[in-house]
Amino acid sequence: MDEEENGKVAAAASATTGGGGGGAPEIPKKSLFRYNSPLVQVGLIGVVCFCCPGMFNALSGMGGGGQVDPAASNNALTALYTTFAVFGIMGGGIYNILGPHMTLFAGCSTYVLYAGSFLYYNHYQHQAFVVVAGGHLGIGAGLLWAAQGAIMTSYPPHGRKGTYISMFWSIFNMGGVIGGLIPFVLNFHRTKAASVNDATYIGFMVFMSVGMIISLGILHPSRVIRDDGSSCTNIKYSSVSTEVVEILKLFLNWKMLLMVPASWASNFFYSYQFNNVNGVLFNLRTRGLNNVFYWGAQMIGSVFVGYLMDFSFKSRRARGLLGISVVALLGTAIWGGGLAKQLGYSRHHEPEVKLDFKDSEFAGPFVLYFSYGLLDAMFQSMVYWVIGALADDSEVLSRYAGFYKGVQSAGAAVSWQVDAHNAPFLSQLIVNWTLCTISYPLLAVLVIMAVKDEDGEDGGGEGKGKSVMPALH
Repeated sequence: MDEEENGKVAAAASATTGGGGGGAPEIPKKSLFRYNSPLVQVGLIGVVCFCCPGMFNALSGMGGGGQVDPAASNNALTALYTTFAVFGIMGGGIYNILGPHMTLFAGCSTYVLYAGSFLYYNHYQHQAFVVVAGGHLGIGAGLLWAAQGAIMTSYPPHGRKGTYISMFWSIFNMGGVIGGLIPFVLNFHRTKAASVNDATYIGFMVFMSVGMIISLGILHPSRVIRDDGSSCTNIKYSSVSTEVVEILKLFLNWKMLLMVPASWASNFFYSYQFNNVNGVLFNLRTRGLNNVFYWGAQMIGSVFVGYLMDFSFKSRRARGLLGISVVALLGTAIWGGGLAKQLGYSRHHEPEVKLDFKDSEFAGPFVLYFSYGLLDAMFQSMVYWVIGALADDSEVLSRYAGFYKGVQSAGAAVSWQVDAHNAPFLSQLIVNWTLCTISYPLLAVLVIMAVKDEDGEDGGGEGKGKSVMPALH
């Protein structure tokens, strides 16, 4: 059945490009830079995310959006993740209906407005515009990340999903590295500055605008052909009624329910790490430098986990379990180190002097913050690998990725308000550590029950144009 369907896809692709004379062959010529190859397309979505979410991460990672008072940033991020939670879940269906061009372009445009709102805030100190821009960005981010999740998990061949995820994650997080250099360089001589200068926000806006343009180069999954001649989906465009029904089914899908704690945890720790570690312990220019290494660490973490989950064992299920076990072990060690540091200060007893990168006491807290970045990438790469192992078709995986991002964003919305209401630093750390710890055994159960070792089958019999989602009764 698989070979027959793949043949039909190849024949359809040949017909649309001119048939037997000048049409594309069933098995495309192997080329590293073939434009409709999964490698190039995943690379392109990585560049888009480098420019837009990557720069957003650098902006958020400074603590308080680069402002002395994090209140405006916290409220904007709460609005952002609230709308993100809704449109993250809906985003997979919207992507299936509109395709990548309109979905990604609309999503990217909202990042530019968000960075611009902080430029406005630098002069007028009015929160309203920043909060509205945050809510607007949540809509766009839901669209962008649903499309990204579908592309990253469905385009690669079965046995190389971890490799492609790590490639994407490295390109994407290079945006955070470059974005971290922007405030570090532009504010290098402002050792006592409270807020970043205008040029910092303008630099972010330029990168985000470039990403918006590049997003138009992403092909529809039906036009992306793997090296074996198979297509990433048999569906051209879906319908609104179909997507509404399939999205609602996700809330009774046992696979998705097992992923809820991991989804909730995966962005919940950002408010603690950005505001209460980087923002509290370090001065402005050092926060920018720290971000360079925080997002750089993510490149290392994603490559490490991608290798483990693609090449460690022949059995796909065994690779998944090994990856989860390693991330659990390292995560426990990193959160333990965070606890040791957190016991030395609190919200009511913050350090009197913020650390500079030239200070002798800089090394320990810096290594901790670097390790948090490492863990973030390992945790999320692990989750994306599991999602990619559950199905193979872009249409199904766009919904799975959208559900993941929706729940993730709901958790983030709560976490930013937890911090805005001055929850104790230690309590935030313990909650973050607990959420991550609960996630590991549930993901292991999901891998054991739903991930098949045979390359020819996906996790639950899904992914060939029809979605059969088992429900809890």
